[in-house]
Amino acid sequence: MQIKLNKVANDTNIFLRNFIKSQKKSPLLDPIIYSLFSGGKKIRSKILVDVGSIFNIEYQKLIAVGATVECIHSYSLIHDDLPCMDNDDMRRGKPSTHVKFGESTAVLAGNSLLTLAYEILSSKFFKKVDNKIKINLVKKISECSGHNGIAGGQFLDLSFEHKKISKKKIIDMEIKKTGKLFSFCCAAPLILKKRNKNEIKKFEDIGADIGLLFQVADDLIDYKGSLLVAGKKTGKDKKKGKATLIGLLGHKNTIKYANNLIIKINKKLKKYGSNSNNLSETLDYILNRNK
Repeated sequence: MQIKLNKVANDTNIFLRNFIKSQKKSPLLDPIIYSLFSGGKKIRSKILVDVGSIFNIEYQKLIAVGATVECIHSYSLIHDDLPCMDNDDMRRGKPSTHVKFGESTAVLAGNSLLTLAYEILSSKFFKKVDNKIKINLVKKISECSGHNGIAGGQFLDLSFEHKKISKKKIIDMEIKKTGKLFSFCCAAPLILKKRNKNEIKKFEDIGADIGLLFQVADDLIDYKGSLLVAGKKTGKDKKKGKATLIGLLGHKNTIKYANNLIIKINKKLKKYGSNSNNLSETLDYILNRNK
């Protein structure tokens, strides 16, 4: 599994480095590069490649789309770490972008990464793809990143602090904050393949469940992990009064909930047979990772 993950990460990084080389020089490129290439696992890109393999989509097209996802993911991490948000000074074992470059520079680097994603999708680097498909991908990733997606989820996460929040509301928040980008990763291959809306929606829902699984695994790492292994401060959710499923359900019940999520997802993938084996393997990795 690690070899497969490393290949996707390396190929995504190669694409991003080549794309950045084509850009005009700017002082913001330093914090952009610092954030993009700080050792992230690229699990979102791996999920995208796994779903793409079910539908026999050209690998390089998937890597290009994965690169846009990693830009948006990096933007969200830069902004999440800001003092006005979650105020984290460590990310992936290194100083957060605002600690390294200053708060205002970090905000602008994050903004630039968000728009860089759209540049990639509309560029000559994204080859052999119809303009209509490109527009549909831009539309979908925009929906997943804005006030009904990542940004909206972060808003809820902050507004729920030190409050008693229902399970339904926590799940809604975590799907927006984390699940929506995974929804895009699962929907994008079907958009590339020009599949119908119902099938795209089905994979969006699978992606939301995968994102929820990822967030639950993150919460478990925060609950029991260590700074040295995780590469970020742990135990901070409880200190900040974050609304999490582990805080509501307890440790054992949260593990049960996560295992049931995997069963639910695999049931939806059953009709695709062995073609979905890579995706199922990645799901197990997501739950059992330690960082």
